[in-house]
Amino acid sequence: MGAVSGIVAAIAGLVLAQLTAAVVRPEAAPVTAVGGAVVDLTPVAVREWAIRLFGTSDKLVLGVGILAVLAAVAVGAGLLAVRHLPAGIAVVGGFGLVGALAALSRPEAGWRDALPSLVGALASAGVLYLLVTAATRSRPAGAPHGGTGSMDRRGFGRLVVAVLAASAGAGLGARRLGAHGSADATASRARFVLPRPTVPAPPVPAGADLRVPGLGPFLTPNQDFYRVDTALVVPRVDADTWRLRIHGEGVTRPLALDLRQLLARPLVEHDITLTCVSNEVGGGYAGNARWLGVRLGDLLREAGVRPPSQGGRADQLVARSVDGMTIGTPVETVMDGRAALLAVGMNGQPLPFAHGFPVRMVVPGLYGYVSACKWLAELRLTTFAAYDAYWVRRSWAQQAPVKTQARIDTPRPYAGLAPGRVAVAGVAWAQHRGIERVQVRVDGGAWQEARLGAADGVDTWRQWVWPWEATPGQHTLEVRATDGTGTVQTGTRTGTVPDGATGWHKVNVRVRALA
Repeated sequence: MGAVSGIVAAIAGLVLAQLTAAVVRPEAAPVTAVGGAVVDLTPVAVREWAIRLFGTSDKLVLGVGILAVLAAVAVGAGLLAVRHLPAGIAVVGGFGLVGALAALSRPEAGWRDALPSLVGALASAGVLYLLVTAATRSRPAGAPHGGTGSMDRRGFGRLVVAVLAASAGAGLGARRLGAHGSADATASRARFVLPRPTVPAPPVPAGADLRVPGLGPFLTPNQDFYRVDTALVVPRVDADTWRLRIHGEGVTRPLALDLRQLLARPLVEHDITLTCVSNEVGGGYAGNARWLGVRLGDLLREAGVRPPSQGGRADQLVARSVDGMTIGTPVETVMDGRAALLAVGMNGQPLPFAHGFPVRMVVPGLYGYVSACKWLAELRLTTFAAYDAYWVRRSWAQQAPVKTQARIDTPRPYAGLAPGRVAVAGVAWAQHRGIERVQVRVDGGAWQEARLGAADGVDTWRQWVWPWEATPGQHTLEVRATDGTGTVQTGTRTGTVPDGATGWHKVNVRVRALA
């Protein structure tokens, strides 16, 4: 009964903490706050290992892990409380303090962010006291410590059911309150109609999508687009109350814009491939979409900003999201004429919440951690010498142009193939340089030219295919690309830290013997 007391107390505390967080802000909930702190404190090598192992489920695994630890602590606190009640309650209080400190450590946190964890800890302590007292109050004289009579067990069971019922009611209230808090954001996105672009993108060229079985579409559907960020709770921003502030060094005309004012400027549509720096060689953290937005360079010029090459004082543009994430981008890059956008649309739809609604940054040619701030709230001009953004403080490079990469999508690793002609196909990218050629080889032999799909500018990936006459046995397929500058992708294998992985993608397959 001590273990049950601890678990029930933890459930009650978590539910009341979640209810309080629905009033304060979702990011202040204990599991979310502790999870964010764990992400911040996790060594880069461990974090990259988790991404490789769990992929986009890493946040779910982290949340489950935190709950598992909490359950173990709750059981221990309950067992301890049966023997020494103050000590058990002290454990609960200590865990609540950890949650409060984690919440206060989060970006944009204020003193109110500590309230959910403190309220939850008080609730857990009260429930633990109530249950443990009920379990031990009427123990017969001479009975083993913790022993109870049958009536006591029934009474204890009724009390547990009552606490769980109250917790369920509070949980329903938290759910409804949280839903109400995001209802305005959901409604604002439902009402939002993408304006027509001033400069529409041309149609995707015929032949860009090779339509090879096993090869994904040229434009990645929104629901399939990769997502890598630190947000354990996806921010749901109300487009009607969204604001953007542009200020800092070299800004002679600071700007404060709402969404209507932003959309009053010319809108550009452009196809751009995004890539995450955590993408291993051959990995899936790359996607191609048609983005709609305002040219970032034009907006900075409107604010009076000049690039360093023209005497500007700032060389870094620090974007801050509503949850406090900071991403630093070279000012020279966003103002060199490329289609660096404050995007509002993705593949003909308003941005999904998970991809930054209502406004995010998209800069072709740079990895996302130095360019692709989601849920944008602020743009501040500064220097790389004066400020390190979030990921730079965690061992990543300040500047990170995308590296030339090619990937084999079909056949899959360790596939069993029939002998004869096999379509080896995939994608290659070198954003803002373009792809000029892709070559494939088998078992370390001579490089063979693959056929490229039509190019859709220099900012998107290109599909490729090579017909292979497969013979029985075990084989290794390798691919490499050459970018628009004539530079051949290096075969030297390096990890993702500090500025992106390198190496040729290899796939091992087995071709069955002839019947």
